[in-house]
Amino acid sequence: MRTYDVAPLFRSSVGFDRLLDLLSQAERAEATAAWPPYNIEKVAEDEYRITMAVAGFTPDEIDLTQHDTVLVVTGQKKGQEGDRQYLHRGIAARAFRQTFNLADHVKVTGAALENGLLTVNLKREVPEALKPRRIAIGGMQVAIGQDNTPAQVEDRAKAA
Repeated sequence: MRTYDVAPLFRSSVGFDRLLDLLSQAERAEATAAWPPYNIEKVAEDEYRITMAVAGFTPDEIDLTQHDTVLVVTGQKKGQEGDRQYLHRGIAARAFRQTFNLADHVKVTGAALENGLLTVNLKREVPEALKPRRIAIGGMQVAIGQDNTPAQVEDRAKAA
């Protein structure tokens, strides 16, 4: 893998700290981040789903935490399996910690554990104040709030 020096970008950009940190972090990705295996899919325009294979874990052994733009999924087996003697152990039961960096305004809307698959649903919810707004031209009318309704074009044939 190639490594890129992003230091020159820090000198000539303002406000892109998070993006540049993500680029730097990608270079230092841990090999252990590949377990447990997971999929990230785009379900709709502003909806996403993360599916993780966590066979052998129960809902009370998995913890999901979202802090700002970071989603952390951790798993820790609570009870020991006691008297069991394994001849082959192919189902991993080791603890894990997986971190996902989320875009701004992406929130977790739900999570479910079914058939050994943890499904986390995410949705981007942009606040009304940050959505594009229509501004009237002419006059001294102040644009208040959002006016995202399509403009009505009057029939010019009536005017003629």
